[in-house]
Amino acid sequence: MKEFSTPAALDIDPSLSISDFLVRHATETPSKTLMCRSVGGEWQDVSASEVLQTVRGVAKGLIANGYGKGDSIAIMSRTRIEWALLDLAVWHIGAHSVPVYETSSPHQTQWILEDAACTAIITETAANAAVVEEARTEGSGHKVRNVWVIDDGAIDSLIADGADVSDDAADAGYKSTTLDDLATIIYTSGTTGRPKGAELTHGNFVRLILEALNSNLHRILEEPDTRTLLFIPMAHVFARFVSVLVIIEGCPTAYAPDPKQAVADIGTFKPTLLLSVPRIWEKIYTSAELKQGKGLKRSIFRWAVKVGVTWSRQLDEPGGPTRGVEFQHKLADKLVYSKLRELLGGRLQWTISGGAPLGDRMLHFYRGVGINMLEGYGLTETTAPTNVNLPGTIKVGTVGPPLAGTSIRILDDGEILSKGVGVFRGYHNNPEATAEAIQDGWFHTGDFGSLDEDGFVRITGRKKEIIVTAGGKNVAPSSLEDPIRSHPIISQVVVVGDQQPFIAALITLDAEVLPQWLETHDLDPTMTVAEAVNNHVVRDHVQQAVDRANRNVSRAESIREIRILTDDFTLDNDMLTPSMKVKRHLVHKNYADVIAGIYAGSIPAK
Repeated sequence: MKEFSTPAALDIDPSLSISDFLVRHATETPSKTLMCRSVGGEWQDVSASEVLQTVRGVAKGLIANGYGKGDSIAIMSRTRIEWALLDLAVWHIGAHSVPVYETSSPHQTQWILEDAACTAIITETAANAAVVEEARTEGSGHKVRNVWVIDDGAIDSLIADGADVSDDAADAGYKSTTLDDLATIIYTSGTTGRPKGAELTHGNFVRLILEALNSNLHRILEEPDTRTLLFIPMAHVFARFVSVLVIIEGCPTAYAPDPKQAVADIGTFKPTLLLSVPRIWEKIYTSAELKQGKGLKRSIFRWAVKVGVTWSRQLDEPGGPTRGVEFQHKLADKLVYSKLRELLGGRLQWTISGGAPLGDRMLHFYRGVGINMLEGYGLTETTAPTNVNLPGTIKVGTVGPPLAGTSIRILDDGEILSKGVGVFRGYHNNPEATAEAIQDGWFHTGDFGSLDEDGFVRITGRKKEIIVTAGGKNVAPSSLEDPIRSHPIISQVVVVGDQQPFIAALITLDAEVLPQWLETHDLDPTMTVAEAVNNHVVRDHVQQAVDRANRNVSRAESIREIRILTDDFTLDNDMLTPSMKVKRHLVHKNYADVIAGIYAGSIPAK
């Protein structure tokens, strides 16, 4: 067993809440830009005083409708400025918010609303409201009295309802809220089984963030003209952490509802800092590569990628990059990197990736381009980050040391345990699950990892996902899946083989990328996914990606058979969580015949 702790350094006033920081900004620096909204394609600044005015107005409306301290109020919407404002308004009255993904089914919605005892919900669209209405018929525990719709003027309506409520009455809730009070119940993505509601307090957010800002993290948020764009789902803990972080720090933040438009929004908003999940960074890389077409431009791009990765790797070696690599890197910057930085707004300096492993090559690529990427690690139950690489102390391939106020322990079997200021207080209405997850104050993450002498953690797999072959070999699927998925044409990969004689993989193709990829490889761009699955050029490229991944593992761990599927794992078919994680149990269930066919003869490929 190994253990590493980063002690807490601050004495934080226990009477504080998240709302205090908004009020402080609005009082001390009322003209300071806190948020930005897109109006007609232009980004408009929203000052701290304007944010508080709207938040207090909505809070009055909630009070006028009978809501107050301790109430459970749900928000069902894509990421947009209204989400952040409503979250703050709920906290302003001393209530707690419960996020519901806008893609949730009536059954999923019903479970969350009933389990969290929500008495009100604000949805983004009328379609979302219809899902809530259908959820009413799913069970008898539904207690929602009011449903407001953002697109139908929910915020203006609530402000109008609260016109007769005084400022003092509106502020009473947040003034009586402390760090020990519940801020939100966030339901786990549900890759296995029914989602559990993690109870996170104001203290979880405030203590974790203030301790982080007291460390080197402040360097990326206190630069002149720092600004960030948030486009990952606000229902996810990572986005909620960021949304509180920027309120506490006072960093101007824009909110974008459509991840597919993320690159375009980044280009117009010109952020200096971005926080996102690996799939977005992979998509940006893939898009940049495919835009080169074929021929000389494509060859130059691939050369520049190789140079950037080499240059970044040599940064971590004694003496740094060689003179030859430095020369090539400067040339590649003029030809390729500068254009990619311009695509990302031209001002992007720092990125933080979390939610899943990104892969060393991608991290080195972005650093080679001139964008510092910090990889971190955390879960819903830890209020997002327990660990993160910080400026000046980066070890590529690790998720960094524990943040201040956090301890990490690695058990003998490799499981990661966490204790500290960010660890949740328990699962809502589920003491059995809480007792199983938190033992002697340590939260059992369910992830495997290793710990070096400096406290840097390397994630090696997910405990529940570990495959044990018939020969007794333990295989972590992510070590194979992540590098394969980085291929432009590949969308998703699920490694299988538990209790089987060899490892195999189900692979899906990226339908959005496919036409452009086919064209750059002198193939018919109108080819369907079903046709591409049987095309020998496509299959050869997929196999090459598998072969490259196999080089990093032993023969017993390598993928011996693949099946390329004609459909994909998506939110619509419920095989992806909203945070883009594959629901393995559903993939195994829905493709049981395919998997059985792989092992029908039990003879591995040579």
